[in-house]
Amino acid sequence: MSKLFIAGEVFHGAGTLSELANIKGTKAVIVTGGSSMRKSGTLDKAVAYLTEAGIETKIFDGVEEDPSSATCAKGAELMQNFQPDWIIGLGGCSAIDAAKIMWVFYEYPDADFDAMTKPFTVPVLRNKAKFIAIPSTSGTGTETTGLAVITDREKGVKYPIVSYELTPDIAIVDGEICASMPAHVTSNTGLDALTHCVEAYVSNIDNNIADALSKGGLEIVFDNLKEAVENPNNIVARQNMHDASFMAGLAFNNAWLGIVHSLSHQVGALYGIPHGASNAIFLPNVIRYNAQATNRFPDLARVIGKETAEDLAQAIETLRSEVNNQSAIKEFGISREDWDKNLDYIANNALVDPCTGFNPRVPTLDELKAIYNACYEGLVYAEESVTA
Repeated sequence: MSKLFIAGEVFHGAGTLSELANIKGTKAVIVTGGSSMRKSGTLDKAVAYLTEAGIETKIFDGVEEDPSSATCAKGAELMQNFQPDWIIGLGGCSAIDAAKIMWVFYEYPDADFDAMTKPFTVPVLRNKAKFIAIPSTSGTGTETTGLAVITDREKGVKYPIVSYELTPDIAIVDGEICASMPAHVTSNTGLDALTHCVEAYVSNIDNNIADALSKGGLEIVFDNLKEAVENPNNIVARQNMHDASFMAGLAFNNAWLGIVHSLSHQVGALYGIPHGASNAIFLPNVIRYNAQATNRFPDLARVIGKETAEDLAQAIETLRSEVNNQSAIKEFGISREDWDKNLDYIANNALVDPCTGFNPRVPTLDELKAIYNACYEGLVYAEESVTA
């Protein structure tokens, strides 16, 4: 028997933020990032809808990109003092992921963060509060996943905290909220959603529902991402990308991810490379690497009118270029000397990343280093590049 893990209720479509007015409760904490949700008026709208529902609201703002466990502890302290029965993550994935871990520390002040870095070790939640996710970016699918990515700044490591306890109770997928998203963020997050579709489809977990969602999400991304980047006020394209992000998130919440994410987590933590951008660099070469172990890539290629794994890899490289994303890690200003100095460290961390366990091909350390080096230079990965 298999169980489908999904947000408890899902409202999707332009204007669905208004569903907050129908929430039953007494107190809510909204967790958000910098100023974008305030500047766009979305934060004020959310507070007004909650007020209409008779819910007292406090705001925890300023969540940074790649949120730290320290930020999560601060948010949990505010929650301890306020005692909300709803926690709302509003904004990009950083705000929502941070809100998820604040939720854990709110319900379990003595929870051991290091222990939770092992998959499926988050304690049982919903003793004090339920969770609402309202994304403003179309990429991570965190509004329907049991995943939160938190950074340990001292170690320079991103930890994916994996537990179905973290799957939101309500997801609001409102494309209007994305209209103010800058082009480079639209591009990065859209390529992140694309990566989720590909990795979920070829993971070592068989799931027919995840497969259908992966194929559908992939098609929507290829049909809409360029338009959303070039014409940000096209709400149809925005909603389509938001739906694709949700579909991809639902797919990988039930089939999980692979080494594209394992590789990306490390360069994001150490070098601050945007997650979707690094995913888009690693994905084509990981397709080439994984094609030695799975025959599933042609299924995805045919969704976009192509035939082979290599066709799919090249189509992704073309889309990546069309939406103005980088093709090599070195384009982020990382010197070869600095890269070589840290290569063993990041490759070792990628090898033990939880996502590696779901990859269709079991990698060695040298293989991960070879993929890293090819992607640093922007070269095509070749099996013969692996050193013994």
